[in-house]
Amino acid sequence: MLKRLNTTKFIIVTLLTTTLFGCATSTKPVKQETRSVSLVSAPLNASQYLADAANAKSPEQRDRYMLLAAHAFINQGDTGNAAQTLASIKTSLVQKPELLAEHKYLTARVLELTSTYDEALKELEYPSNWQLANWQMVSYYQLRAQLYKLTKQPIEQARQLSWLSTYLPSEQANEVNDEIWAILQPLHEQTLLSFSQDNSNPIFAGWLQLAYIAKHYAADPQVLVQRLGDWQHENPSHPGALKLPTDLERALNTKPYKPKHIAVLLPLTGQRAALANPVKQGIISSYLANPDDSVAVNFYDTALGVQVAYQQAVTAGAEFIIGPLLPSEVDTLLQIEHNSTTAETPALTIPQLYLNNADNLSHNNDQFFFALSPTDEAIDAAQKLFDDGINTPLLLASNDSIGKRMAAAFNEKWQKLTGLDAEVHFYNGGDEMKVTVQKSLGVIDSKERIARIKAILGNNIEADFRSRRDIDAIYMISSNQDLPLLKPFIDVNFSVFAQPVPLYTTSRSRIESNSRDAAQELNNLTISDIPMLLQPNPESASVSALWPTWNNGQKRLYGMGYDALALVSKLAQMRALPGYQYSGFSGLLSASPDGTINRQLNWGRYQRGNLTPL
Repeated sequence: MLKRLNTTKFIIVTLLTTTLFGCATSTKPVKQETRSVSLVSAPLNASQYLADAANAKSPEQRDRYMLLAAHAFINQGDTGNAAQTLASIKTSLVQKPELLAEHKYLTARVLELTSTYDEALKELEYPSNWQLANWQMVSYYQLRAQLYKLTKQPIEQARQLSWLSTYLPSEQANEVNDEIWAILQPLHEQTLLSFSQDNSNPIFAGWLQLAYIAKHYAADPQVLVQRLGDWQHENPSHPGALKLPTDLERALNTKPYKPKHIAVLLPLTGQRAALANPVKQGIISSYLANPDDSVAVNFYDTALGVQVAYQQAVTAGAEFIIGPLLPSEVDTLLQIEHNSTTAETPALTIPQLYLNNADNLSHNNDQFFFALSPTDEAIDAAQKLFDDGINTPLLLASNDSIGKRMAAAFNEKWQKLTGLDAEVHFYNGGDEMKVTVQKSLGVIDSKERIARIKAILGNNIEADFRSRRDIDAIYMISSNQDLPLLKPFIDVNFSVFAQPVPLYTTSRSRIESNSRDAAQELNNLTISDIPMLLQPNPESASVSALWPTWNNGQKRLYGMGYDALALVSKLAQMRALPGYQYSGFSGLLSASPDGTINRQLNWGRYQRGNLTPL
């Protein structure tokens, strides 16, 4: 018989039950002993269990049938009757741990189904002295893990799953171990380290230590092997020591890139040279920060033709190529590779980090794509709002190609996270911006209702407009020219009856001015940007001193160039180990299986005229 949560991965627990009957001679009637009613599952209708409870011969048997009725109501999605049934027996429940635990579990299930997750966790606490069957402990830890998932507490979710695995057969425990590893992989290594000294749960602590080792030493396979060996020696019976996670084994067998000749393809002359110059300076600074006489970095001008520049690099003996930068140049080289499969054109065989994205990514395992993509920033913002507990965001996006792409990317990510669409309104410049804000916040509808009432009752009626209360955040996708107008429009169109909601925006909106007065207008606004521009650091101060006329966009390109060279020795392991992250100037970087370099940005908030990192 099975008992499982319909919102989590099913875990099969086989339960063997036996029923004993008394024996008698052929001349006497057979007397059947009272059978204990199993609580493992509730396959019948709730009405049947309620009828059985009414005819029960003992308080314990009655309670068991009532608990089964509540379970059946939950199976039917009828939380009202389930809660009423549980409440009716709470004060008179027979004080046996099995029954008390089941009552708590089912009460927590009702709270879960009504989205009262914190209350469900408070309810789902079992005293340590209760001796319960395995199936009850499986249900207990499974539901707690699900509740921590719903409340966005991945560390606690993994902790509960680690306890759960100790109650399962090996095959099912392995599935749970894979889930634990998948939860821990996206977490920052400092988060893993801070929780890794949990002496109360050695299995959980072991997983955290393993995940930290995999992240921290991924760039140096030799050291990684040594550290893993030490960990396995210290944790010989840990599930991760008996069977390393698949992606970790793959990373151990992946050789890092160690090129001695690195070629960089950039437009060094012509109209696009100014765009590429910050990238070039970033690469040079990265090399000077970590000089290696055995490694040569050479630049090739794509203004003369990207195919020509590529061939020059190959002829000169390049072992790794960074670039090109422009989308058209990236497409040209990828088209050459595509044609090489059907023609005699030589294939692109040198490992390469393109400095832009492509519509159709190559399946070449030695090709990577690194871009300061606005759509990636919108995806990162969707994750940020979700992690902040936002449920119903409103998007105000510029009615242009960038605004539309970013809004679409945000919405696609939001759908994956919540299953729902985000509400999007596109604005144009001038007075139309104000109208869009008022319409999106419901102010126009409110004013029209007030006008109709005054038309009926007279203008002496005093009334103030009301804004919507069904949204809990606004994400603004705007330029830094639009933001100083857009935010005040939002501020003045929240009615006095509504609590203003959190405001978020993109790095594109960041004002260039360092004026405190200008920043005052943006108070309480949360904004994303690269770490180099949010966290005070010597590199950003040096860049400002060397290139005082650079704007924030040029500084971001500098950070991208700096990181591009630093990534070369790490890319192979990043691709093999999805959880491996590198803290760069342009963000917390990781690689997807298709070679895309993902960026997780930092966030800051304008407060009292200053932009403060979060």
